[in-house]
Amino acid sequence: MPKKIIVVGAGFAGLTAAAHLAKKGYEVTVIEKNTQPGGRCRTWEKDGYNFDMGPSWYWMPEVFEQFYNHFGFTTKDFYELKRLDPAYCVFFDNNESVSIPASQQELFECFENIEPGSAAKLKAFLADASYKYETAMKDYVTRISDSIFDFIDLKILISSFKLNLFSSIQKEIRSKFKNPKLVSILEFPVLFLGATPAKTPALYAMMNHADLNLGTWYPLGGMHKIAQAFEKIAIHLGVQIKYEEEVIKISGKQKNISTVVTANNTYKCDGIILAGDYAHLEQQVLDIEFRKYDATYWENRKMSPSSLLFYLGVNKKLPNLLHHNLFFDAPFEQHACEIYDQPKWPSNPLFYACLSSKTDESCAPKDHENLFLLMPIAAGLKDDPERYENYLNSFLDRMANRVGFDFKENIVLKRSYCLQDFKNDYHSFKGNAYGLSNTLLQTAFLKPKMRSPKAKNLFFAGQLTVPGPGVPPSIISGKMAADALAKSIS
Repeated sequence: MPKKIIVVGAGFAGLTAAAHLAKKGYEVTVIEKNTQPGGRCRTWEKDGYNFDMGPSWYWMPEVFEQFYNHFGFTTKDFYELKRLDPAYCVFFDNNESVSIPASQQELFECFENIEPGSAAKLKAFLADASYKYETAMKDYVTRISDSIFDFIDLKILISSFKLNLFSSIQKEIRSKFKNPKLVSILEFPVLFLGATPAKTPALYAMMNHADLNLGTWYPLGGMHKIAQAFEKIAIHLGVQIKYEEEVIKISGKQKNISTVVTANNTYKCDGIILAGDYAHLEQQVLDIEFRKYDATYWENRKMSPSSLLFYLGVNKKLPNLLHHNLFFDAPFEQHACEIYDQPKWPSNPLFYACLSSKTDESCAPKDHENLFLLMPIAAGLKDDPERYENYLNSFLDRMANRVGFDFKENIVLKRSYCLQDFKNDYHSFKGNAYGLSNTLLQTAFLKPKMRSPKAKNLFFAGQLTVPGPGVPPSIISGKMAADALAKSIS
């Protein structure tokens, strides 16, 4: 009889782990509290408008392709992938903007036109970013990171100096580029990592490689097509997925997890991967004898931001906007301070606008737009729905200047999503949207551990453990956890 594995959570980490374990011959059951696969990568459909509720940027396409290839598939088996050109537009104050072309030659020309001499610097910077990406993906990202001893290797020690682990990405960028627009463009990718550029290690210039070298892509049909693809592969391999079941208790004895309890069922298992919210599952669901951390530990973690999101159906086309739009027409330092240093509702925030209907006609009725707005806010704030409308009106006013007309009256569908929703739907710790901040003191073996020291058959996966936040890292995390669990119980 094959050994039974339970995976808690049908996000990318959970589905990846399940698929890999099923291929190894285990009997795998995934338990998911929500109704769809993908975790935060869910979809919401109403009145002909389709919205990706969570991730909207498709970077590092090779990570997805490697996953599909491992099981005998390719990306094309599930969806058509389109490279966006321009990749995105950054709007600054004084009605200035910069669109980022897919062509590297055009990108170098764009930089040179803004800051003479910057093209050569950008070539060198991106070459270095490429080295960091390749080295990190090979030697760092895929390590389970139990302790510093996982990194005591001469090759890794030598490469760590080349990776600038102990310098900030801000320092590296600003030593090369002086124009504020170029600095903003190069610093923006690390905002996905949940820390200011000043507190993010220079290693994460690898994100600039993902952005400017590998490109920004879009799966036609929406980001949830990825989640559906992962679900199909898991089911194809024999994985059972139980939706609308929430795990309420995990227990065992003699350093082994053996029982998983939901409201309606009790499951026995030989091994378990917890791929939901690490803090919630460990502190609220796992029996106390199997917990490594305590409430104080989690309270002291630096979290990535949460977000105030709006999903808007607009019955009119919005010109002069791209698929991805970054509104950096407000002071970044002030907004960052109100997220990380002095947490409070922001006074003059930056925001992001996505119109996937610019690329994909299936996302909205003909001649309409599906508009997704995101404002980063500090995790742990008290949710305050009374503020939402003021922020929305501010964003719409700022966008009106770009599209050339006020389109508030053209909004025919509206939904907001914020801190309490993240908590309700995902048990998200402090309502965070992206996991832990990737500061130096929360990198690699300094993150919450993937391997439990209290049970040999208990592992964690997802954005609160290694390698970190984002869809590709979650995929990598799921594979790492699956391989480690299989080795542990074999």
